[in-house]
Amino acid sequence: MTEQNSLTEQLEQVKNRVNKVLELAKELGADGAEVAMSRTQGLSVGTRLGEVENVEFTNDGALGITVYQGGRKGSASTADLSENALKQTVQAAVNIAKYTSVDDCSGLADKELLAMNPQDLDLHHPKVLSTEQAIELAKACENEALSFDKRITNSDGATLDSFEGFKVYGNSHGQLVGYPSSRHSLSCVAIASDGDEMQRDYAYSVNRDFDLLDNGEDIGRQAAKEVLSRLNAQKLPTGKVPVMFRADVANSIFGHFIAAISGGNLYRKSSFLMDALGSQVFPKFLTIEERPHLKKALASSAFDSEGVITQDRNIITAGVLDTYLLTSYSARKLGLTTTGHAGGIHNWLVSSNGGDFDAMLKKLGTGLLVTELMGQGVNVLTGDYSRGAAGFWVENGEIAYPVAEITIAGTLQNIFKGLVAIGSDVDLRGSIRTGSLIIEEMQVAGN
Repeated sequence: MTEQNSLTEQLEQVKNRVNKVLELAKELGADGAEVAMSRTQGLSVGTRLGEVENVEFTNDGALGITVYQGGRKGSASTADLSENALKQTVQAAVNIAKYTSVDDCSGLADKELLAMNPQDLDLHHPKVLSTEQAIELAKACENEALSFDKRITNSDGATLDSFEGFKVYGNSHGQLVGYPSSRHSLSCVAIASDGDEMQRDYAYSVNRDFDLLDNGEDIGRQAAKEVLSRLNAQKLPTGKVPVMFRADVANSIFGHFIAAISGGNLYRKSSFLMDALGSQVFPKFLTIEERPHLKKALASSAFDSEGVITQDRNIITAGVLDTYLLTSYSARKLGLTTTGHAGGIHNWLVSSNGGDFDAMLKKLGTGLLVTELMGQGVNVLTGDYSRGAAGFWVENGEIAYPVAEITIAGTLQNIFKGLVAIGSDVDLRGSIRTGSLIIEEMQVAGN
């Protein structure tokens, strides 16, 4: 039996179990119920300094049920799919519901919004990989970093992960859907020394399709180059300067934007973007499109975690906020309709106007290039922003020297409106596809 057939059979078996749980919930008096089950199986291998540090085989999953009775809600979960365990889990959820408060906004998503026949997004690309093959790939990646330069004196190792699994979702509206998926990654962390100074940096690749991962030797070399470039870092004098966020950290800026337009923060009145729908949030050159159905993409999904069908939509058009990000519950709290964002966003494509990385450096001129962010000093209620950072000082469009032990600060309102340019150097390794960002001015605290 092939691995693919095995996973497909497991998925069908779990669908039958989910159906059984929904029937049990109805028998026990639930007005409505929803059941979600995920399973993951695969291999993770870590090497360090040429030795195998860990080999982990994963095969786990859990089933969760939520029942609704007269506006009350109860949830329970189990990793045991035996009939007796499922009965106990449903009974536990029903019992919990008896003691919760009535909430008119709770309940299943509206039936007409559900994905009853979701499309196949080509997310499942399993790789048959022996432990020995995985170890050799990780070792080759790390060896490339260690042999790149004599200043690479140590390593935090290389890690290869190869996983496949599936998700199944069903509810008492008659929806029962599921799909298999895969995710593979290879990473390397290098440590460099020069005198008493030590620096640490990394490189990685991630993809649904193992054969589309970057070459391991290339990842090792990239990790070495990244860490070497950080040696002999300096502090900066305190002051206000233009700031460029490299593409791999630029997505964090949009991550704060996501929090500010998410329904949970909006109905609790804990976002600085309350009542911002239809208003200018970013400069006119910026557009953000959501495309949930990109084939093979890391954040693609035909339905959200409530079974609601996902759809293409504009989040920002010419700088104007077009939509909030809502679940069924937050939408009802706000008197709106869910946008299919239970569980997160799906492939944001951020427009660019600034050219490639080198062109963006030229546009920055003289200022700070941020390549690492530390700490979580961001307040979504007020918009206050303050985080530790490291990167490079840029003069006349050229990288001059590395910088460390600095803090960058401002407000998200000013950061959003102070966007000057977005690069075409798009990072495809996450749910937000953006290039580097240049902010007109931020406060930098150093010496």
